[in-house]
Amino acid sequence: MLLRLLALNLCLLLINSSFSQGCCSGGGSNPIAGGAATGVLQKNQFEISANHQFMSSNKFYSQNRDTTALFDNLNSNYLFLRVDYGLSDRLTLSVASGYFLNKSLIELEQEDTTFSKGFSDLIILPRYDVFNKTNGNVKSELTLGLGIKIPIGSHADSTLIFSHPIVGDIYSTNPPTVQTTNGSIDLMLYSFFIRTYIKQKLRIFANTLYVKRGYNSLGQKFGDYTSIGIFVSKTFFRKIGITGQLRGELIGKMKAAKNIDLLGNYNIEQESTGSRKLFLVPQLSYTHKSFVFFTTSEIPIYQYVRGTQVGSQLQITTGINYRFLAKKTNQLKENCNTEN
Repeated sequence: MLLRLLALNLCLLLINSSFSQGCCSGGGSNPIAGGAATGVLQKNQFEISANHQFMSSNKFYSQNRDTTALFDNLNSNYLFLRVDYGLSDRLTLSVASGYFLNKSLIELEQEDTTFSKGFSDLIILPRYDVFNKTNGNVKSELTLGLGIKIPIGSHADSTLIFSHPIVGDIYSTNPPTVQTTNGSIDLMLYSFFIRTYIKQKLRIFANTLYVKRGYNSLGQKFGDYTSIGIFVSKTFFRKIGITGQLRGELIGKMKAAKNIDLLGNYNIEQESTGSRKLFLVPQLSYTHKSFVFFTTSEIPIYQYVRGTQVGSQLQITTGINYRFLAKKTNQLKENCNTEN
């Protein structure tokens, strides 16, 4: 049953999130972390997925060219938990959230670190299987999803920059790169298509994710996010899965509400927001009974940013998936993530 999952559990490993949307500004891009939802589950079936993601970068770009670094390092450690439940054989409800153990911007020369930690967002993403057909050795399926991302962490953390007995304490709002959420309620549109060649144990699949951003309470609107991924996966020895993904992402320019000065109020250069990138994402998975263990790394092969921004460099995700049926059933039918 889990052989298909072996290849698919990272199908939405889309949180490469370029660390920023501006040189010292924008928040992360994709809200979904590794092991996120793919197709649909069987009725009364649960899937629990947990993973840890480490990201680090000291690379800066001006458009597609290397440029002088504005700080020494930007890094984070992120824990992500997702729970899915099959309401029917065609409809699955997914609820997920994450917690940053740290998001750190380090400036060695100034011996200064801007740091934050805490919860990020609550993601609710129902998915519906609109097409599912088997023709001989080939099985095809199309799943669509419509969801919402709700901030539960803080997007306005600040750091003490000056203290005086007379003046008092003066704080500065942290850049969005080290906030745990962008603070807006966002709409998510998702699609997933897979074609399985059953005898060859070969899968070719693709997904898309579009995140329509809203304004947060600071009058900031982060650029809309679009991601398209194409995958090829092969299972070996019924336990080992190897998947290769080519993924492109597009992040729009940041906007401000009326009478909001992003540069003056928050030190955000609006012209240095937005990007387009291409990633190669290899994945290795191992199945043991009802568990799937996986690890993946995102390798940037092309980056173009508006203005000057910190780029993507290193991202490693490791995690585990577990599936079980909440109720006994006599129906042993396949779904998009099972393979006999």
